[in-house]
Amino acid sequence: MCGIVGFAGKRPAAPFLLDGLSKLEYRGYDSAGIAVFCDKIRTVKSQGRLADLRAKVDTVSHLDGTLGIGHTRWATHGAPNDINSHPHTSMSGRVSIVHNGIIENYIPLKQELEAAGVVFRSETDTEVVAQLFDYYYEGDMIDTLIRVIGRIRGSYALGILCSDHPDQLVAVRKDSPLIIGLGEGENYIASDIPAVLEHTRDYYLLEDNEIAILKADSVELLDLNKNPVHHDVYTVTYDISAAEKGGYEYFMMKEIMEQPRAMRTCIGSRLTENGEVKLDKIRLTEEQIRNIGRIHIVACGSAWHAGIVAKYVIEEMTRIPVEVDLASEFRYRRPILSRNDLCITISQSGETADTLAALREARANDVHVLSIVNAVGSSIARESDDVLYTMAGPEIAVATTKGYSTQLAVIYLIALKFAAIRKTLKPARIQELTQALINLPDQIEALTKMDQRLREMATENADKNDVFIIGRGIDYGASMESSLKLKEISYVHSEAYAAGELKHGTISLIEDGSLVIAVATQDALYEKLVSNVKEIKARGAHVIAIVKEGCTDVEEVADEVIYIPSTDDLYTSSLTVIPMQLFAYYVAIARGCDVDKPRNLAKSVTVE
Repeated sequence: MCGIVGFAGKRPAAPFLLDGLSKLEYRGYDSAGIAVFCDKIRTVKSQGRLADLRAKVDTVSHLDGTLGIGHTRWATHGAPNDINSHPHTSMSGRVSIVHNGIIENYIPLKQELEAAGVVFRSETDTEVVAQLFDYYYEGDMIDTLIRVIGRIRGSYALGILCSDHPDQLVAVRKDSPLIIGLGEGENYIASDIPAVLEHTRDYYLLEDNEIAILKADSVELLDLNKNPVHHDVYTVTYDISAAEKGGYEYFMMKEIMEQPRAMRTCIGSRLTENGEVKLDKIRLTEEQIRNIGRIHIVACGSAWHAGIVAKYVIEEMTRIPVEVDLASEFRYRRPILSRNDLCITISQSGETADTLAALREARANDVHVLSIVNAVGSSIARESDDVLYTMAGPEIAVATTKGYSTQLAVIYLIALKFAAIRKTLKPARIQELTQALINLPDQIEALTKMDQRLREMATENADKNDVFIIGRGIDYGASMESSLKLKEISYVHSEAYAAGELKHGTISLIEDGSLVIAVATQDALYEKLVSNVKEIKARGAHVIAIVKEGCTDVEEVADEVIYIPSTDDLYTSSLTVIPMQLFAYYVAIARGCDVDKPRNLAKSVTVE
């Protein structure tokens, strides 16, 4: 959530800042602004979209400075308006700051500064940092920043300008992502790689409480003792077109259609010619795998839904008990952890604040952490004992699609590998499951070609304000992700229910015209689910069923049927989610929603 860009170079900064912010729109925002040093720091801010900010910038003369910072804000402290937008400037006008994160102790700091005569203009926690910096400033930006860091608590990525230093931009981070882009004759800061990708492929990843000093021709990294810090340079390997729409109206549709390729990459690189699973270069030994007592899966949002599916898959294949926790609950409930346990954290961005805190809780208890992450070099990836990358490529739309699908693929690979080591499945069964896994990308590709039929189905049901999605077993886990897709991009009230729980209260909500989507892909539970559909139909519901090819008898009880290719029951979640992604997408289009930028949501949740 929120986006930061910064520029130190020899050409006008404003065009870069506006373009960089446009590449970070996917993170979610409700206002935006830039600050550029000209003869002084000049700031332009606007509530609303970047188009509103651009219109304001066009009316400002002499905004041709070569040093600047920019920000897209997702409101946390204070309403979304021009005043609360970033950058925030100190009372003297000497200091300007952009900030991602939350300053937890801003109230006592604000009271302290007000008692000293400082006048605040906004309701934000960020302005406190700007005013505190100016209050402490005695000529040296680094000394001042170190003193400020010693006073503030919370999470932050900061970009700072000071009019006394017209040639340098200073940045620091803690628990909030920030990269340093390395150009020729210019350097950059950004929340994420797409903001700088048109200008450079080379970047540094700042660690917590490391300071970066950027000038047009140099980047210096320091720790809090002002000692030099040396980092390897990361290089972006994917093509810039991967972060652009490529002819699609929305990133979400592009990323739905990219799922077959992403799955092939994720799976194919981890299978030997003999069909054996190789889990990159993880440090978890075979002896440790054989001795795992319990697996704790910790995640948020769609990654948590992948974890729900993982519980069914891993327990069935390996016979290891699995607990699945929301990261925001895990970190506070004093979980019971043992040294032989394994913690699997799942995060597309690798920067999810609650998941990162849960990871640290597990490691503090000497539990080995294996993370499933998409973003290379992200905080979660760097702090884990082991990491398996999903290799999905950049995912821009707020609603994850290929991120979720590749997380499932990695889970299947982990389960197969552990089952082989623990000898909980016969070799013939492992071979059968491996072949079914290899087939998944082609089956997903076939399902993406149903988009026209799903558009029609979605358009017919776009006026429904309440949708129930039911399933049993692993289908219940898949239903949760399907339900979230509808909620987050079309704003339809959608709930997933374990079908066996209907008679324990939920069926009272079913009435004439209610839309119910019934997921019934588990062979052993199919007949029970069909019975549930009959109960729902008797109350007047309109039912869309999702079943495997060949289960044509469901047509007698359901109003519409979506058939998925036949696969092993343990893998059906990878297929049932595809038509539901398309259905949710087209419902959102029919309801006039901005698919890539759903209201109130952000791509990467880097605060609690």
